[in-house]
Amino acid sequence: MKLLFTGDAVGSVGRNALVRAVAQWRRAHDPLLVVSNAENAAGGRGITPTVAHQLLDRGVDVITLGDHAWDQQEYVLHADEERRVLRPHNLQPGSPGCGSLLLDTPTGKVGVLCLMGRSMMRPGALNPFTVGYDEVVSLRDRGARTILVDFHAESTGEKVALGRRLDGLATAVIGTHTHVQTADACILPGGTAYITDAGMCGSRDGVIGRDAAAALEGMVSGLPCKLPIGGWPARICGVFIEADDETGRAVSISPVNEVWEQEP
Repeated sequence: MKLLFTGDAVGSVGRNALVRAVAQWRRAHDPLLVVSNAENAAGGRGITPTVAHQLLDRGVDVITLGDHAWDQQEYVLHADEERRVLRPHNLQPGSPGCGSLLLDTPTGKVGVLCLMGRSMMRPGALNPFTVGYDEVVSLRDRGARTILVDFHAESTGEKVALGRRLDGLATAVIGTHTHVQTADACILPGGTAYITDAGMCGSRDGVIGRDAAAALEGMVSGLPCKLPIGGWPARICGVFIEADDETGRAVSISPVNEVWEQEP
């Protein structure tokens, strides 16, 4: 079984490049499932139903979110209508939407889980080490052997620790949020594929997807400023994961990091 996970899609540049890349990668690699973090896909903050369906209708199977899940109020109103859009599972009880999904595929049940870190992140998330562990066990009890976890977190140490916590239970623990792909992709001792951050899908020449000049102006002056989305070309980052269908253990993890020009 081959899975594709793509890092944070940032604005229209990121999502438009992403759907083109997904179409090509599906033809070339035939992944069973494509999971994409898109919590910055609508104007750089959050997601809307229109943006979600653009991705879901053009090759993405499941969307994961993060700390900007609620930044577009239009999405909150529709959160219960599309179960393939996952907000962090470890939010307070009663939060709209859902944080995990169990899919029936030709090779068996596959679980997808979205979690959010607590270190240097927005307050209010429950402990991902307990809530996440319990949900992975629940997904396995419901028949999933292949389980992909998106851990949206700032702290590299928190991400590494969760990878160790879920090693042998999840097929893959993929970090998101920092928008910069890390160089530590590996298979942990228990058979879980891991990377601290998958990277982003967004403007290559921007500052983590935002316009570079605007970002610099704010950082140099120390004053509030608008941060529009950066322009083309786009950097498209993610990982391909191969897993054993019977055990759910990862066989390989291969980062992808490509630059895509704007279509003529």
